[in-house]
Amino acid sequence: MVISMVEVVSVTKKGQATIPKRLRKKYGIKDKVIFEENECGIILKPIPLPSQERGSLKEIFKGKTARQLLEEARKEEQAEERNLERHARKVHV
Repeated sequence: MVISMVEVVSVTKKGQATIPKRLRKKYGIKDKVIFEENECGIILKPIPLPSQERGSLKEIFKGKTARQLLEEARKEEQAEERNLERHARKVHV
């Protein structure tokens, strides 16, 4: 069973609402938040600080450095360009 707490806040004429201090502290909300709209309504999410996200992509990139990732991307782009050039030559011949 999920227990949820409901808090009512006022919205100003400019569309501003104050997030209760308890929630700001609990979820680490500082400067900015993300509003996500879905079929159930609006979800408010804190934007994580870069320092909190450090290393979060290691699994995706399998421990490669930024330099290695750039080199791989460049090689893939060059190969794609060569394929497009070959295809263009065949079409124009």
